[in-house]
Amino acid sequence: MTGADPTRGGCPVPLAETEKVLLGHGSGGQLSAELLRDVVVPALGAAAAETVPEDAAVVAVDGLDLVISTDAFVVSPLFFPGGDIGVLAVHGTVNDVAMMGAVPLALTVAYVIEEGFPVADLRRVTASVGAAAAAAGVPVVTGDTKVVGRGAADGLFVTTTGLGRRLPGARVSAAFARPGDVVLLSGPIGAHGTTILSTREALGFEAEIVSDTRPLHRLVATMVAGAGPAIHVMRDPTRGGVASTLNEIAAAARVGIEIDEAAVTVPAPVAAACELLGLDPLHVANEGCLVAVVAPAAADALLALMRSTPEGRWAARLGSVVEEHPGRVVMHTLMGGRRVVDMLVGEQLPRIC
Repeated sequence: MTGADPTRGGCPVPLAETEKVLLGHGSGGQLSAELLRDVVVPALGAAAAETVPEDAAVVAVDGLDLVISTDAFVVSPLFFPGGDIGVLAVHGTVNDVAMMGAVPLALTVAYVIEEGFPVADLRRVTASVGAAAAAAGVPVVTGDTKVVGRGAADGLFVTTTGLGRRLPGARVSAAFARPGDVVLLSGPIGAHGTTILSTREALGFEAEIVSDTRPLHRLVATMVAGAGPAIHVMRDPTRGGVASTLNEIAAAARVGIEIDEAAVTVPAPVAAACELLGLDPLHVANEGCLVAVVAPAAADALLALMRSTPEGRWAARLGSVVEEHPGRVVMHTLMGGRRVVDMLVGEQLPRIC
């Protein structure tokens, strides 16, 4: 149903009969931002309203800068090449804490289990949680388990909370990007989202695509130790992909960002899958790379430092921060043109993480 104000020109606009939550509100893109802005944040008080949107928050306790983050995981399917919901939950929360320049110290894990869920699958997921936490050196210290009726949870939902301590010299926020800064990307993009989609739909691509899920806190610790104050922003481009992350930074800092298409590394199988499915790799979720915005004088040294680590060996200079077109991301294309890189609007791939 559409309607138009007869006193104004322009096209009719949709009229919503009722307000309902859509899958797109969980995309990490524009609809997610609107849900937070219009529904969630206003109900949480002045402190929430004045906070720059981040995936974790810094809380000062007795002179210590602690970092805390909470996340929920509803990925479908639960098991996929390169990981499962348990691995994803540990890595995702460790990374959210790390993006604030912190060393993760402990995790909590909570399950919401649908009645009838196979105990063998629960054992498998929990074993993955334990193994991933041990490999990351971040122990699971507490948690909770709830069981709901059939049809109320679609198998298994996992919620995690991470606690960390901010590293000396680390002061990062999406609002700290400045004109002249350099944008770095730690590795190839698009693997996680295309892995989930190809597994869920049994697409059977000739070349298997494997999720890039991995913990990034050791990469972050190396970066902060080498150039802490020069790092202004760190974000992991999960839901909504690199495009949404860069748009969030541009909006928070009120700057423009320009990137080079030639610097965007997309693995060949991922690029082929995205072309076949009509997906933009810049909008596809990642679980094992980060975007950093850094002072120009430190960019080359920091890039070399990132490339010296296993997690950052494919790091590249993606672009720069500019004064022009604040709040907007523009890409210089391989054809020599320019195009606006928008934030993901709806839900490109539902139930991705």
